[in-house]
Amino acid sequence: AIVEATELFARADGVVVGTPVYKASYSGVLKALLDLLPQYALTGKTVLPLATGGSVAHVLAIDYALRPVLNSMGAAHIVQGWFTLDKDIAVQDDGSLTVAPAATEALSQVVDQFSAALGRIPLLAVAG
Repeated sequence: AIVEATELFARADGVVVGTPVYKASYSGVLKALLDLLPQYALTGKTVLPLATGGSVAHVLAIDYALRPVLNSMGAAHIVQGWFTLDKDIAVQDDGSLTVAPAATEALSQVVDQFSAALGRIPLLAVAG
């Protein structure tokens, strides 16, 4: 599984890194994954960091905890991250997720920035 994950990272142009935030840092599961990857697994990659947390007190975890790690792994471009409160994400009976409208708008903007950084047509430009 580790070899397969490493190969996926190697083939990717961009990587979306998502994590819950607890005690102002990213999750231990994400740390374990990043620790298992080669030191420069993100070299040349565009990265979109996403995080959720229980309070706005954790909003800076992307910039102060996660971004330095992604940078040290060689990420060529780390686009603006996105943080939302966990209360803005709901799991439906069928297992799908819904995101509060204001959070959806913010997410769409950072996804468009990520797409543009990858040389793709932004979603908002297509929808507009």
